[in-house]
Amino acid sequence: MITKSEIRRTLLLAALCVGALPAAFAQEARTIRFGHLNNSDHPMSMGARKFAELVAAKSAGKMTVKEFPASQLGSELQQQAALQGGVQEMTAPAPTSLAGIVKEFGLLDFPFIVSNFKQADALLDGPVGKALLAKLPEKGLVGLGFWDLGFRNVTNSKHPIAKGEDLDGLKLRVIPNPVFLETFKTFKANPVPMPFGELYSALETHAVDGQENPFSVILSNKFFEVQKYVSATNHVYASNILLVSKKFWDKLTPAEQKIMQDAANEAIVYQRQVSRDIAGKAVAELKSKGMQYTELAPAEIAKMQAAVKPIHQKFAAEYDPAIVKLFNAELERIQKL
Repeated sequence: MITKSEIRRTLLLAALCVGALPAAFAQEARTIRFGHLNNSDHPMSMGARKFAELVAAKSAGKMTVKEFPASQLGSELQQQAALQGGVQEMTAPAPTSLAGIVKEFGLLDFPFIVSNFKQADALLDGPVGKALLAKLPEKGLVGLGFWDLGFRNVTNSKHPIAKGEDLDGLKLRVIPNPVFLETFKTFKANPVPMPFGELYSALETHAVDGQENPFSVILSNKFFEVQKYVSATNHVYASNILLVSKKFWDKLTPAEQKIMQDAANEAIVYQRQVSRDIAGKAVAELKSKGMQYTELAPAEIAKMQAAVKPIHQKFAAEYDPAIVKLFNAELERIQKL
């Protein structure tokens, strides 16, 4: 026969066991849909997978990042809107996509503002990058940092580009962004705004003569199949912003937010290195695929830099003066790097 004292002891043990359940067990499971434009062999995808691994490890498997590469969830602007609406959790767009809601992101699209990766990292990880990310929450987005896409370079099917004048008359697909349009108009090219998903077909059918993207994007998307010439113009340093829906972010506990930010910080270091290693090897691979590569002389790059100065002045006049002042001060500082 069970005594009253044994019943009390059993109930006490049960209560202690319930109280001893780990916090992770009680934590709500999270599924994070991470969409982006690039193919699964691109450094963007490699970064997404690394981020997913880190989040899973740091959350003891309670937070799952599910990647959707190759525009599966729509264009950059469609995914950005999905984050603002809370129907998608993460994406990683180019600054130009965000310039529509925070126009100062257009500063990062200014041509020839940095000439190496050290300068690029100093600009994005420093006061300028932080000031830009700080403007996102009021637009329904949270920025966790900047990933590397690389320096943008021109390809085309007509002839080599060895100087700014060689762009004259070329019909080039560009990101739908006023700074890019003005930059190529300066060199008398015919810039054509077009979604990335339509680009390969447009090159194949000669609806456009060429385009501009980092070497890794050119390789990953097999543009070598429909383009003959690739030139190291290095006219814009391209990054991607690791974005989270604020509606989703606000549902997370402080501990979960820390998991995501810490994972992002680690993934940034990894992704940048992978991206730059691949870019370094991409030129040789593009050559092996039959593309003719042209390196621009420093003197020609300097001429192009001088030619676009009025673009900087024109667009900077439309932005928050405090951020423009900070931007110019930081450019002056990082030129020594």
